[in-house]
Amino acid sequence: MKIRDFLEHHGILGNPFSEEDAQNDVVFKTACVGTAFHSAWDKIFGNPAEPATSIVFGEKGSGKTALRLQMIEAVNNGAGNRSTGSSRRTGVPLVVDYSDLNPFIDRFRHRFSPHTPIAKVIAKWELWDHLDAILSLAVTQLIDRILEPGNPPANSGVSAWNPHQVRDMLLLAACYDTSRSENPLYRWKKLARKLRYGNFRSFFANRRERFLGIGGSLAAGWLAYFFTDSSFAFLLNRWFWIAVVILFLPLLAKIIKRFWQAWKLKRSLRVLPQTKGKLYKILMCLQKQDFAGMPFPVSGSTDHRYEMLAKLLGVCGQVTGGGHPPAVLSGLIVIMDRVDEPYLINGSPELMKLLVWSIFDNKLLKHDRVGLKLLLPDQLLVFIERENSEFHQRARLDKQNLIRSLDWTGEALLDLANIRLQACAAEGTNSDMTELFEPAIDRRRLTDAFAKLKVPRHLFKFLYLLLQKHVNDHTDTEPAWKISAAAFETVLALYLRDREAAEKNLGVI
Repeated sequence: MKIRDFLEHHGILGNPFSEEDAQNDVVFKTACVGTAFHSAWDKIFGNPAEPATSIVFGEKGSGKTALRLQMIEAVNNGAGNRSTGSSRRTGVPLVVDYSDLNPFIDRFRHRFSPHTPIAKVIAKWELWDHLDAILSLAVTQLIDRILEPGNPPANSGVSAWNPHQVRDMLLLAACYDTSRSENPLYRWKKLARKLRYGNFRSFFANRRERFLGIGGSLAAGWLAYFFTDSSFAFLLNRWFWIAVVILFLPLLAKIIKRFWQAWKLKRSLRVLPQTKGKLYKILMCLQKQDFAGMPFPVSGSTDHRYEMLAKLLGVCGQVTGGGHPPAVLSGLIVIMDRVDEPYLINGSPELMKLLVWSIFDNKLLKHDRVGLKLLLPDQLLVFIERENSEFHQRARLDKQNLIRSLDWTGEALLDLANIRLQACAAEGTNSDMTELFEPAIDRRRLTDAFAKLKVPRHLFKFLYLLLQKHVNDHTDTEPAWKISAAAFETVLALYLRDREAAEKNLGVI
């Protein structure tokens, strides 16, 4: 027999249990992302119009990646962004998918000697590095949205942006835009044009040092030529060259100052792929008054990053988040996931702790209009419980939406299996797990068995192995359209034994 023939006999057009990772699960993405929710969904997701932090610990395969995809989908579809008792949209958050940590860790690693142990490198990772990474993802996404063809940068047109917001957006773009879709300087200038930055007067004001140097040198040259007998004798006059140097000193001072600022930015943004040349060229385009009181992230401190975050939230309110009717961006939802997957971390709980621990800061976790969704491996919960009172006072986990274990009951897993069956069922077919088994395997037996599997990934693996054993035990000429109780119990016992052995080898139990 073939699995396809067995499933098609029951009106199921595809194998609902062939994928184990939600990231690559077509069935989940197309049919289950809006229906197969964990029982703690409401607490984890909350109301996106008022973003709040949630911290979730779950073992591998418990559905953390599925939660991330569901939160992104829910925000994109406008879930929860309507005010109570009204159809008016109150705003949507900008979703920052902070799950691909490899690029940030790689750039951070390059700051150190290749002979430095990775544990010592990750130990240097600080909260401001997380903030730089988050700001980079958010600013790049925001600029993409502003520059999208046909999308106005503000819900009421560019006139809604005041000069301070325009300045803040351009400075955020200078520091944190990491898009590689086009030339960085051209992209920044395109953003400046769309926001109508500068005017005829500011054009000359921003270039007055050049005009002073070039114009003054020409005037000095003409005067020297006028009072000199020979046509080119003035070029040998040291006073002429002293005057030229003096006239170009303001431009030289500006160049040195901007290059120094670019160098400090490049040095401070440790996890971003910024270059001194790109930063210098953009800084040279800004007007002198734009630098007054600006909190450039040029030191190892979180204070400037928080100020940049506040400026980002300020300009978000001027950008539409899409939908009908359009709604402005009301804040940020930052989803941190897959911290065990970067190849330099390689699943090490100790390295994950070094990477993640700095983000447990109540100032960030409870930041107004920012909701962090931390989807973390359950190995880190052990370290949390061992921490001293100083850590708990700084993190204030008692004030966060803390989910200590992403548990699934047998009934919840049975519902999940039925949802996936129905997603793959032919039109007009109502599929149920009990129909695949002999009468001895009833709903109660299924829920008891699924409770032992604990998480969706183990459920899918078990059901796939069970289907495989069933079809291997029967031929095409003598098919069996019901899975026997003997096959069910045998595969379940073997799977539970193998899982326990694997967990012991990994040190999980």
